[in-house]
Formats: sequence, structure tokens, C-alpha cells
Amino acid sequence: MNALFTLLALLVSGGILVTVPAEGGAALLVCVIAAVLVGLIISRVQNDKEFLLHLFIGALLVRVLIGTIIFAFNLQDFFGGDAYTYDFFGYALSKVWQGDNYYLSLVNTYVSETGAGAWGMFYFVAFIYTIIGRNMLAIQFVNAVLGAATAPVIFLCAKHVYNNLRVARLAGFFVAFYPSLVLWSSQGLKDGPIVFLLAISILATFKLGENINLKYLAVLASSLFAILTLRFYVFYMIVVAAGGSLLIGMRMASVRSLAQRFVVIIGIGLALTYLGVLRTTSMQFESFGNLEKIQVSRSDMMQRAETGFGKDVDVSTVSGAFSAIPVGATYLLFAPFPWQLASLRQSITFPEMVVWWASFPLLVLGLWFTIKYRLRQSLPILIFTAMLTLAYSLFQGNVGTAYRQRAQLLVFYFIFVSVGYVLMQERRENRRQKILATKHLTMPGRRQTS
Repeated sequence: MNALFTLLALLVSGGILVTVPAEGGAALLVCVIAAVLVGLIISRVQNDKEFLLHLFIGALLVRVLIGTIIFAFNLQDFFGGDAYTYDFFGYALSKVWQGDNYYLSLVNTYVSETGAGAWGMFYFVAFIYTIIGRNMLAIQFVNAVLGAATAPVIFLCAKHVYNNLRVARLAGFFVAFYPSLVLWSSQGLKDGPIVFLLAISILATFKLGENINLKYLAVLASSLFAILTLRFYVFYMIVVAAGGSLLIGMRMASVRSLAQRFVVIIGIGLALTYLGVLRTTSMQFESFGNLEKIQVSRSDMMQRAETGFGKDVDVSTVSGAFSAIPVGATYLLFAPFPWQLASLRQSITFPEMVVWWASFPLLVLGLWFTIKYRLRQSLPILIFTAMLTLAYSLFQGNVGTAYRQRAQLLVFYFIFVSVGYVLMQERRENRRQKILATKHLTMPGRRQTS
């Protein structure tokens, strides 16, 4: 297996150097450095490290290949034009750090006009460009590393909750190779880093639920802050999920464990306060914290896209918001539908949507099992996915955005899908064993001896 991965890596690397010689070398170097760092972290996992390394490498090779194709054929506009925005203003910010006043005026103008809610992505791009120069392919490859690293993290989350190797491996496999998750983490978009940070935050919350660990406390606080710089409303939901889970407790409580959780929550609060989160959140609540603002944002998304839905819905009132949730949830979970495949970009999603629609009953089965038997252990995932599903159901206004942002939920939905699949397989095995046992008992020789 190691020889096969080495051969595939050499073939992909050679193809990159031939296809995009100008940017390929520097991008590959950055990718290798980031991948080695992730590999070193995975190698410290006590169990299943070989499987996790193979899962990570396989997921990374697929993402690097897709990212190279998108870059070489200039398909960024087709799949995600935001990449050009992050590229330009990340480069502009890197020039500002070098003392260029012209780019400073461009950055200031953009921030004043748009608010730059994803300013963390600009810093991320600027940091890399400051080191190696402007190279969008390098950003794609770093995102590919983060996307591939999400699969082992989800494996660890699933194993922590269910202590079942089959569930954990299947969940990791889904995250590693599901087409839309591969696509969004192969480009210079913020989706890949967000999904990775969400998975890391959930894993750190699980670890802190067991005992105080300064390493995981630092990981959780830094991940939460990074999420705030990329997509602020997701930050509030993951904070509620993490804080609520720690308060309620994911294990049976003792006085000592309650004290530990209290210390952890205070520590996270102090860390985020030091990073200026309170000031930022107060400004964001003033700008976006009401239903009228949500309605304006929703209407804007519908007008900018031909795939808008729910145009007659007004979420500026409480009753309107509640009435929008069922339709919004349907589109969030299942769109695009076959009758909406009016373009090539929509049509290429159809094969994976068939897989997702077929998997949904398994998700329901896995969710039922989790709520019945693993409720406390899975609280961070349940709280976060419930909140974000409701939020996106409320203010999403077009199919394309719903499809893209579903990735933030899919990585956790696939854990429940894996649980449902394993439950179904175990039931089949049990039925087969009962049939074999019945046949054995009814054999003529068996009756005579009895």
C-alpha cells in the first residue's frame, strides 16, 4: 500500500510540474510541508495510525488532482469565483505589509464597502503570498491538505462517541472522498478551512469533556477565533455547541468534573476576550442581529441567482421565519432536485445527490440510535448540526449556496449515516446467523441426537 501511494504521489507531482510549471513547484513545496506536519500529528495517534495516514494521503491526492485541473483550465469562475477575491485582496494585503500605500487604499475601500466578513481568509492568503509570492495554486493545495486532514479528525470524533471502528472508518471514508467535500476543499475558498476548523473544534470539545488539557484548550480557543474570522455566524453556533456540551456534560458528572468543566469554559472565555471577540461580536450583532437584516440578505441571494427559491417568503417576522424553515430545510438537505438541473454545473451534481438521497434513511436511523443511546456523548455534534441546519433553512435563498454550505453539515451528517449503515449490516448479520442456527437445529441428525 505504501508503495502504491508513493507511485501515485510521484505521478501526480510529475503531472503538476508538467501541466503548470510556473506555479507547480512552489505550490507542491508548500503542500508537502503542510502534509508532513499533518502526517506527524497523525503518527502520534495511538491506534489506527496506519489507516489514518492512508486515508489522509488518498484524500489529499484526489484533492490535489482536482485542484490542479481547476487551476490549469481556469475553472475558478465555474466552481467558485470567490477564489479570485481572496487571491486579489490576499495579495493586496501582502503588499500592504511591505509598505505599499496604493494597495492599502484598495483594502480599506473594500473593507469599508463590504465589511469583509471573511477577513481571516485574506490574512491566510497574504501570509502564504508573503513567503512564496502570489500563487493561487499554493492556496488550493493548502486547502487540499486541510480538507484531507478533516477525514482523520471525523474518524476520531466518530470513534470517541461510538467506540466502533466500522462506524469511524466509514465516516472518515465518506469525508475523504465524497465529491462535493472534495470539490470545495480543492479550491482557494474558505469552505475547506471552515469545515476543518469545525471538526477540530468538536474533537477538542470531546477531549475537554473528559478532563482539563491545556493543549486542547488552546486548540479549541484558536479554532473558534479562526472560525470567527471566516464565517462569524457559524462561530456563535459552535460556541453554543461547545459551551453547552461542557456545561451539561458528556459523561456522568462528579464534583471534580463539574469544576473542571467550569475552569475550561472560563479559560475559553478569557482567551476569546483577549483576542477581541467581545468587541467584534457586539459590532456584528448591531449589523446583522435581527430578522430584517436576514430578510435583506436572503432577498439579495435570491436576486443574484437564477436558482432562488421561496421568493414569496418574508422572514422579517417571527411567523414568517417559522414558515420558511420547512421549505428551507428541504432545499438545504436535498437540493438540487432533478427538475432543477438546467445547466452543466447543476447536472454534474446529480450522481452524488443520488448517493446522498439514498443515504438519508441511514442518517435518520443513525440519528435515532444516537439520540436514544449516545445522547450525552454526542451533544456537541447534535447541538451544532441542529442549530446550523435551522439557521441555513431560515436565511438561505438559492440552491447553489445551499448546496455549497451543506458541506459544513455533511461531515457530521456522515457520522450518523455511518452509524445507520453499520446498524443495518449488524441486523442482516444477526438474521443470517439466526437462519443458520435454525437450519442447524432442524437437521435430521440433530433431531435424532436430541
